[in-house]
Amino acid sequence: MKVVYSIVAPVFNEIDTLPEFYRRVKNVMDTTDKEWELVLVDDGCTDGSTDVIRELAEKDKHVRPVIFARNFGHQIAVTAGLDYARGDAIVVIDADLQDPPEIILELADKWQEGYEVVYAVRAEREGESWFKKFTAALFYRIIFRITDVKIPLDTGDFRLLDRKVVNVMNSMRERHRFLRGMASWVGFKQVGVEYKRAARHAGVTKYPFRKMLALALNAVTSFSYFPLQVATYVGFFSAGIAILAIPVVIIMRMTGSQAFFGQATTLISVLFLGGVQLISLGVLGEYIGRLYDEAKGRPLYIVREAPED
Repeated sequence: MKVVYSIVAPVFNEIDTLPEFYRRVKNVMDTTDKEWELVLVDDGCTDGSTDVIRELAEKDKHVRPVIFARNFGHQIAVTAGLDYARGDAIVVIDADLQDPPEIILELADKWQEGYEVVYAVRAEREGESWFKKFTAALFYRIIFRITDVKIPLDTGDFRLLDRKVVNVMNSMRERHRFLRGMASWVGFKQVGVEYKRAARHAGVTKYPFRKMLALALNAVTSFSYFPLQVATYVGFFSAGIAILAIPVVIIMRMTGSQAFFGQATTLISVLFLGGVQLISLGVLGEYIGRLYDEAKGRPLYIVREAPED
C-alpha cells in the first residue's frame, strides 16, 4: 500500500476533542481519493485519551497510534510522528482543532504545484487573549530578527512537508528542537497559505506562558548566537565606561572635587559589573547545558506502543 498523505497529530490530554478531530480529518482526507494515514502520537496522556486513540485505531486502519512511555513534550511528539509517517506528503497539525483540518486540502494543492514546504500563516487568531496575541506576535518578530534563518512570521507547526524534506529533518536529532525553524533551515521550495485560526474545540491550552518561554529559548539557542554577542557587547561597553572614567576621576581628585568620595559609587559600580557577569555566565550556561544534553546521547523519546504492535 502506497501512502500519499500522512497526518501527524501530537496528543496530550485531548479526550474531549479527539473524536471530533478524527471525524473532520477523515471527512477531509476521504475527498482526496488518495491513500492516507493519521499518526496520533500520545505524549503521555493521563485523561483517557490513550484509550480513545486505541479505539480509533481498532475501528479504522487509517489510524496509527504511537504511544509514549511518558510525556516528552510537543516538539518531540511531532518528531516521533515524522519518524513513523510513511506518506509522500506529511501534514503536521495539532489535535485541538485550532488549526482547521479543512485547510489541509489547500496545503495539498500547493504541494501538487511543486512546493516542498507549505506552511500555514495565521491571518486571524480567535479565542486568544490580547496578551497571548501580543506575546506571540512579539516572539515571531524577535526570532525573525535575531536568528540565522528567516522563519516566516505568524506561523506555527501546522504545515505540509514533502517526503524529501522530512527525510532531512529526521536526520537532525538535536534534543532541544524548534521544528518550524528546522523546516525553514533545510531550504527547498516553500510557500505560505493564510488561514483563520479557530478557538479551541474543548479543554484548555497545553502551551502556557512557561512552555512558550521555553520554546522561545530553544528557538534562540538553536538558531542564533545573539545572546552570547549581547553579553560580549555589554562587557565591552562596561569596560569602555571604566576606561573613560579613570582619567575623569583622577582629574577631579586632583582638583579637590568631592563628587566621588564615599562608598556609594563604588558599590553601584561593583553591583553593576557583578550583574553583567552573572547574566553573561547564565547565557553561557544555557548553551553549555544544551551541549551536555547532546553529549549524553539519550533517545529523543521512548515508545511504549508502536503502530506495528
